[in-house]
Amino acid sequence: MFVSIKSKGEITDDIQNELKQAIQDFTENTETSFVNNLPVFIRAAERRILSLVDLEYFRKNVSGTMTSGDRFLAVPDDYLASFSLSIEVSSSKVFLLQKDVNFIQEYNPNSATTGEPIYYAIFDVDNFIIAPTPDANYSSELHYFFEPTSLTAGSDSGTTWLSTNAPNTMLYGSLVEAYTFMKGENALLTQYNSRFSESLQRLKDLGEARENSDAYRIGLPRRART
Repeated sequence: MFVSIKSKGEITDDIQNELKQAIQDFTENTETSFVNNLPVFIRAAERRILSLVDLEYFRKNVSGTMTSGDRFLAVPDDYLASFSLSIEVSSSKVFLLQKDVNFIQEYNPNSATTGEPIYYAIFDVDNFIIAPTPDANYSSELHYFFEPTSLTAGSDSGTTWLSTNAPNTMLYGSLVEAYTFMKGENALLTQYNSRFSESLQRLKDLGEARENSDAYRIGLPRRART
């Protein structure tokens, strides 16, 4: 849980209400508009953490179907970045290559041109675009990095993986957002940004274990959103 801060040091618990209180204690700000924006600061910190560190705890696999003649495939609502997209061909798994949407449109400018899918890209917030356009129905599997439910989505006593395992990263990330909102002192903003970076690095070392893993074994997401 996020502690009731005895000194402006660290967090030892992971309850949303105590994180909110800690932000107010550090900033010495209890103005109504500031307090109303506390969930915004927390969500912004969560998104920043998720955009900067790849954690295996936030991987997910979903199965679907690419439909013959349809070059679009729906993107999951909680999608952040791809690890892989594959289709089943003659009982074998074939992995598609992720490309930029401009590459896809240049490669296959005529959507009526069909074939076994080779490439995919993010087309918009709701869809992948596939090339060539599928010439048959293909079973597909997407392995992706997902956005977990925010700490602010639950009750004040609720917890999340990040609040439990990265409480200081959550605190300092939220403080950076809070001080930016307040147009606070540059010295303090710099200090909290530095502490956020330090705690984020520890989270990377813990979660990614890059020193002991290679890209093939753990997989590296190809980010399409920020």
